[in-house]
Amino acid sequence: MGVTTVTDVRPSAAEQPAPGTPPAEGVLHTLFRTEQGGHEQVVLCQDRASGLKAVIALHSTALGPALGGTRFHAYASEEEAVRDALNLSRGMSYKNALAGLDHGGGKAVIIGDPETVKTEELLLAYGRAVASLGGRYVTACDVGTYVADMDVVARTNKWTTGRSPENGGAGDSSVLTAYGVFQGMRASAQHRWGDPTLRGRKVAVAGVGKVGYHLVGHLVEDGAEVIVTDVRDASVERVLAAYPQVTAAADTEALIRTPGLDVYAPCALGGALNDVSVPALTATVVCGAANNQLAHPGIEKDLADRGILYAPDYLVNAGGVIQVADELHGFDFDRCKAKAAKIFDTTLAIFARAKADGIPPVAAADRVAEQRMAEARRG
Repeated sequence: MGVTTVTDVRPSAAEQPAPGTPPAEGVLHTLFRTEQGGHEQVVLCQDRASGLKAVIALHSTALGPALGGTRFHAYASEEEAVRDALNLSRGMSYKNALAGLDHGGGKAVIIGDPETVKTEELLLAYGRAVASLGGRYVTACDVGTYVADMDVVARTNKWTTGRSPENGGAGDSSVLTAYGVFQGMRASAQHRWGDPTLRGRKVAVAGVGKVGYHLVGHLVEDGAEVIVTDVRDASVERVLAAYPQVTAAADTEALIRTPGLDVYAPCALGGALNDVSVPALTATVVCGAANNQLAHPGIEKDLADRGILYAPDYLVNAGGVIQVADELHGFDFDRCKAKAAKIFDTTLAIFARAKADGIPPVAAADRVAEQRMAEARRG
């Protein structure tokens, strides 16, 4: 196992720019020279025997040990993987601060297709990488990793959450993540329409593999008209089998253009709100589980200019991290659900502050989170 805190993500010889071309602003520029950087530590992890290639990014430990999941994904390049880890870990700092947790923000990504390269040996090697940080980082599940994976990772370190109940864990965190998103959506409905229910509203859910599947259940129970899509046909079929009243769109492009949408819930990968999708949206509320939904700074203003109410993703999708944080202290589902229910009140408070300050909800949420982290540093 090789572990380093020096982030070397220079392009290969084939990717080198032509002589005289100005150097590209890559992830090192993001890390050290931009507002989106400011991370305390970035660790590159490699284990040649198992094939592990991973990045662990710690954005902040001001509030406590960095807490965030492990994403397993087939990135197009190592630089893309580092950039994703930087963005995701920063988002976790804000998420944990807004959720009132005594944790900073961190995130890990494992590079590769989990369907083909994930092995027990690789997960054990990754667990040793987590252990090398001595408790500065606490990991859990994310896209491409599951409870069974965390059980394996936990065999080589004591800073792994999201384990199975049989192994002392809380189990699937997507259940409370979906519950928290639903509370954020109820708050959005209250702010937009004066009634905290989705009954009679047309809600589009993009991505129904884990969190999205549970979110559909809450929406159907609440009386919403639900339309779904997913890149995996099996995920859509599972939803339609469980909830025959739900309908499916061909793809996300068709979904966001559905006439008469009230709410759009992005629940897959990041970047769902971009220069192409935002002008095409028919919904007047966006509230979903996906991390890093805004493709770049400025999209939040584009949403506001169109009159679309955006519930910041790192505010409403905190139910899962509330659950895994509780696991460190002896998991109690009812206690966690009560904490996740408070996402409703926190979301309303952020909307109220945004209105009072004349800023988008994202800016209001950032101010609240940054204030809490700053106070912790001073303390």
